[in-house]
Amino acid sequence: MLTRDGIAAMRFGYGPHGGRLPQGDIAAGLAGPDRMAAALPGPGTDAVLAERAQLLEIVRRGRENPKAVADERSAQTDRIQEMFFTAARRDLARAVVAEDGFRERLVRFWADHFTVRAPAAADRPLVSAFVDDAIRPHVAGRFADMLAAVAMHPAMLLYLDQRASVGPNSPIGRNRERGLNENFARELLELHTLGVGAAYDQRDVRELAELLTGLTVDADGAFVFQPRWAEPGAETVLGQSYGGKGAAVLDDILRVLGDLAVRPETARHIAGKLAVHFVSDTPDPALVAALAATWADTGGDLLAVSRALAAHPAAWKAPLAKLRQPFDFIAAGLRALDLTAEQVTDLPRPRTQRVFLRPMAAMGQPWQMPRGPDGWPEDATAWMTPQALAARITWGMQVPGLLRRPLPDPRLFLDAALAGVADDALRTAVSRSEDATEGVGLVLASPAFNRR
Repeated sequence: MLTRDGIAAMRFGYGPHGGRLPQGDIAAGLAGPDRMAAALPGPGTDAVLAERAQLLEIVRRGRENPKAVADERSAQTDRIQEMFFTAARRDLARAVVAEDGFRERLVRFWADHFTVRAPAAADRPLVSAFVDDAIRPHVAGRFADMLAAVAMHPAMLLYLDQRASVGPNSPIGRNRERGLNENFARELLELHTLGVGAAYDQRDVRELAELLTGLTVDADGAFVFQPRWAEPGAETVLGQSYGGKGAAVLDDILRVLGDLAVRPETARHIAGKLAVHFVSDTPDPALVAALAATWADTGGDLLAVSRALAAHPAAWKAPLAKLRQPFDFIAAGLRALDLTAEQVTDLPRPRTQRVFLRPMAAMGQPWQMPRGPDGWPEDATAWMTPQALAARITWGMQVPGLLRRPLPDPRLFLDAALAGVADDALRTAVSRSEDATEGVGLVLASPAFNRR
């Protein structure tokens, strides 16, 4: 029988961990310390940029004589690649061992909301650093603070070409070929805040793009604000004037971000996304309205909004019909197998590829490689292609035996993995399996396990 704790595990987390379910209020832990960040830290933005800068310096030195730095370049490239693997294993381990999983699910939701993609292989560790440094600290804080951290992070500035945006009438813009780039301003309005169809037009996009000039990165990729790149004069966004009182300053940008964060359109847009992601592809309008109202009442307090989501009756009444995305599926599978953090973080590169990275790609969600700035699709049909479903079945049949020996009794594993949602047909099929490999695989490949 599916209990409230079982729903909490399946809907708001990554499923039971070795049969253990979250107890009590799943949102209560959000007000406390981030235990997974403390227990499983990783390289932050500064460390990643230092390694990236070292590689760029080697490349610069090797332009005249590539052979002279070939070994040094190879070694530095390998160090950066290892940072990527380390961060990937750490992110997976956090999802696998988190007590209730709600904070980890929220981190991944916001990371997808503010989608970034590495422009080059050397930048891939920067994506994980972006999530850890710009997203994670603000999951239970103010949306305006998260928005500002995102806007000033090198990963976002590189991904949306903000580093190349120069005010046409700025001191620098008048004497160089590069000009205004509207990519970041457009996505900031369309995806990050107001949403598609909100009451803004091309003039708002352009004026916001002009206001954002000055946000860029230095030669090593670190964030810097360049007043001489900024468009002079006041800019009007959604009827409100910003800047124009002297030299361009970062505070003008922070002010527009703060205003966008508390707009009612932003509240409705993100409330809808939260309800769709956690509850249903067609959520109860009352749930969306309640989340938007909490957002408006608290000025975008994300802890209050998350609590409202976890407390609303509609979040508990809807059937478990969402299809787990590939990362969710793999994390849930490893939790069901009762893996420890060390069993994930200690995986060598080839095993990491086989257990995590290659299956993610085969299931349609290559790690840190979204198709566009709008992130991964929510609709179940996007993940139900024959190839993607075959990859899930293959994972369920092949991977558990690589990670846990002996495999658990499939009949016990069924109850431990599914928190009471298994039907009689699945129980019968599992009881008739020829061996533990087949039985465990049947559980992981079942519709009940793939839904949340």
